[in-house]
Amino acid sequence: MAACGAAAAEYSALLSLSCGPITRRRFAVSCRARPPGNLSAQQKKKRGKNIAPKQRSSNELLLTTEENGQLPSTSLRTSMERPQKSTSSEDDTNGAISQIDEKIAAIGNEQQEVLPYWGGHILISAYQGILRSKDKHFESDFQLEDFGEMIQNMEKNILLLNQARLQAIEDVDKILTEKEALQKKVDTLEMNLSKALATKGNINTDIPGDHLEKFTKEILIESALSGGNPAHLCESPLFMELTVLKEENMLLKADAQFLKAKIVEFAETEEFLFKLEKERSLLDATVRELEARFLVAQTDIWKVVPLQYDVWMEKVENLQHMLGCLKNHVEKYAALLDQHDDLHDKIDELEASLKEGKTSEFSPYVVELLQQKLKAAKSRHQAGHQETNTHIQVYQQLTEEFQDNLGKLIEESGRLEHSANSMPSEFWSHILLMIDGWFLERKIPNTDARMLREMAWKRDDRICEAYFACKGAKESDVMETFLKLTLSGNSSGLHIVHIAAEMAPVAKVGGLADVVAGLGKALQTKGHLVEIVLPKYDCMQLDQITNLKVLDVVIQSYFDGNLFSNNVWTGTVEGLPVYFIEPQHPSKFFWRAQYYGEHDDFKRYSYFSRAALELLYQSGKKIDIIHCHDWQTAFVAPLYWDIYATRGFSSARICFTCHNFEYQGTAPAPDLSYCGLDVEQLDRPDRMQDNAHGRINVAKGGIVYSNIVTTVSPTYALEVRSEGGRGLQDTLKMHSRKFVGILNGIDTGTWNPSTDRFLAVQYSATDLQGKAANKAFLRKQLGLYSEDASQPLVACITRLVPQKGLHLIRHAIYKTAELGGQFVLLGSSPVPHIQREFEGVADQFQKNNNIRLILKYDEALSHCIYAASDMFIIPSMFEPCGLTQMIAMRYGSVPIVRQTGGLCDSVFDFDDETIPVELRNGFTFARTDEQDLSSCLERAFSYYSRKPMVWKQLVQKDMQIDFSWDSPASQYENLYQSAVAQARGAAQT
Repeated sequence: MAACGAAAAEYSALLSLSCGPITRRRFAVSCRARPPGNLSAQQKKKRGKNIAPKQRSSNELLLTTEENGQLPSTSLRTSMERPQKSTSSEDDTNGAISQIDEKIAAIGNEQQEVLPYWGGHILISAYQGILRSKDKHFESDFQLEDFGEMIQNMEKNILLLNQARLQAIEDVDKILTEKEALQKKVDTLEMNLSKALATKGNINTDIPGDHLEKFTKEILIESALSGGNPAHLCESPLFMELTVLKEENMLLKADAQFLKAKIVEFAETEEFLFKLEKERSLLDATVRELEARFLVAQTDIWKVVPLQYDVWMEKVENLQHMLGCLKNHVEKYAALLDQHDDLHDKIDELEASLKEGKTSEFSPYVVELLQQKLKAAKSRHQAGHQETNTHIQVYQQLTEEFQDNLGKLIEESGRLEHSANSMPSEFWSHILLMIDGWFLERKIPNTDARMLREMAWKRDDRICEAYFACKGAKESDVMETFLKLTLSGNSSGLHIVHIAAEMAPVAKVGGLADVVAGLGKALQTKGHLVEIVLPKYDCMQLDQITNLKVLDVVIQSYFDGNLFSNNVWTGTVEGLPVYFIEPQHPSKFFWRAQYYGEHDDFKRYSYFSRAALELLYQSGKKIDIIHCHDWQTAFVAPLYWDIYATRGFSSARICFTCHNFEYQGTAPAPDLSYCGLDVEQLDRPDRMQDNAHGRINVAKGGIVYSNIVTTVSPTYALEVRSEGGRGLQDTLKMHSRKFVGILNGIDTGTWNPSTDRFLAVQYSATDLQGKAANKAFLRKQLGLYSEDASQPLVACITRLVPQKGLHLIRHAIYKTAELGGQFVLLGSSPVPHIQREFEGVADQFQKNNNIRLILKYDEALSHCIYAASDMFIIPSMFEPCGLTQMIAMRYGSVPIVRQTGGLCDSVFDFDDETIPVELRNGFTFARTDEQDLSSCLERAFSYYSRKPMVWKQLVQKDMQIDFSWDSPASQYENLYQSAVAQARGAAQT
């Protein structure tokens, strides 16, 4: 707008120079007649677009003149040439003027296209006015040559006006551009305001208004500085639009304040709901804990009194039935006796009346009739009395039989109560821990402790009888009774001690915990004495430990040049005796609120390994096998042979199991000295030296110094002898004679669909209706589409780490959706960016009722997913063993796996004709690309949808496969016994 004012001022100045006062007055009139300025922005924009095709550049305008600035029209130039002085008449002069008038009109028509509406018309009108006033002006000494010069000046002014017009047009375009930019900024501000209100609910709504006010002031100031008219500016469309925007901003501010209030109210409601949800979660957790405790209590009740419950209940029910029958008979007979007594009284009364002759008033016929009825009543009374006596005899016989049965039952209970074979493993674990506690507390000598352990190990009846005889007595009396017992015979079992960092369910991170518990229970069932040594973590599941207590003894162990005290706790976990070592070290090694992942893990577990061996050494036990697991307890092997064997503790043989060669426990070589090992002796290529210079490898030390080395599947044992060994392949080849792969098992007691308390409906291989019910239950629980009961459900339960084939898991989700199935993923990632990546996938499928990603671990939900799924996918890059495929088959979910590690040893392709038919139990693929996985999924879906009977038979076959620990435990038992036999043979020679 300021530019427009400047252009108008320039026009006025030019006219004043060329035309004098008349032209100035005419210009003023023309200015008042110019088009109105209250056009809208859209109209201005439209006008600008309409003008644009007729606009010419400054170069084009200059083409209307020659290079010297003169008009190219020769006729006009001729007419403007100065004429020679003559005595022409007034008609000639009028004729010349008429010609000039025509030329001016021509110039006006020609320039009308290029002059702006406020320029061209004004000048033409001004000059025409001059000519029409020739009567007045030509009376003066006005020469034609002066008029020609005036026309030339007019031409120059027209050119200047055209240039000014172009500048004005450019200024208008700039203003329109600035206006559009301002509108975009306003739109952006509105959008940001909406986003801020939607997300935070906290935004300063005064900011847009302040910006608009500031912008308006700047426009007014700029207009004043450029000489514009503020009144005209206020009428301009841009100013009016700014005013409208200010009003809209005020309304927006009011709306924002209202939204703020609603957001605050919503936040308060959300906070209240969050509190309610938190309370509900706490209540749910409490209920689950109470349920678990109730089940444990029920289990404990039946374990404490293993009196053949079913037989007892049958006998009790029989006794109750007999008592019920007796009660009915007694009531019946009592009623009969009451009736007979009444009848007997009436008979006596009637007989007395007859004897007294009170029948005179009756006729002889009546008297005779009464006498007959009296005889009949007597006979019935006698018969009833005899029947009553008979029933009483039967009642007495039933009562005697009941008492006999009750006595037998009590006698049988007494025998079973003290039967050693009927006592559960928890009982014997408690006895062993009690004996060890007496010895460690120096209350009984080593020889007596060894004798009592042997008796408990053999489950001697005398131990059981002595324990129940002393139940409730003082500890000193119990010890005195136990010390009177003698040992007879030798045990054929082995004494096995597992030293590990995990054990299910008390301290579980991964499959290691399941192996320690499952293998330990299986070996205990085979008659071996099994004990476990664990760190006492502050984050353990203490409710899973029975009879947890701290012993009145302190074990001191060496670490970093000093002796540190350790508290020893004992308890029973899953029927196994467990020792928990609690270091009294200032670093609080196991008070970290997590099991692994600390910066000093190497120190933590080297300390624990030394303390565990110190506990076994000071207990004086004659141990046959010490079984250590993974690098965390691989320190045990070199510690045992380099330190404790030289002290006389040499009866045991060491077994080391590496569950995953990805984790080997490497550290700078000097760190090995913390636990007392000789770095110079062990930092050698054939012992514990790592491939990296200046470092040692604890897993390598476990391999070199152990008598038995195992891993968790035969195929994985082959893989780690090559690239899968992660640098230990040469060491494994060197010690291949003692290295073997044994496929893990699963706890079939915990993973049993016919008894699983987490399931909505329990089921078995012979009755699969419960599996369909569990599928419907899970669909409802997760909000999945449930109209089509036959729609296949694919599941995946895993840790989201690169080992598990993350790209294939993602592809399986999309491929399942493409094939018309449903997919459920349960698991989380310890790697933040992987967790975020799968959260993005979950958000993508949030509105898809066939896909669910639950990015956490939920034990109860995992049981439900196993039971509900039709297929279970495990596309691992490598898998040492894998337990999920075994659990899935146990629950009737057909596995789809990549051929690697333990997956090769447990899943065999259904279409592989080189494999016996009875072994084919799933679908496999070999490569790590998505095409191979897609083909495998398509084959599985084809069997599921097109051959339902074949699929059902496959499901039933999978559920009947024995994946228990019985077979793996037998293989470990053979390895143990072979190693012990070799040791005994070497000792005899």
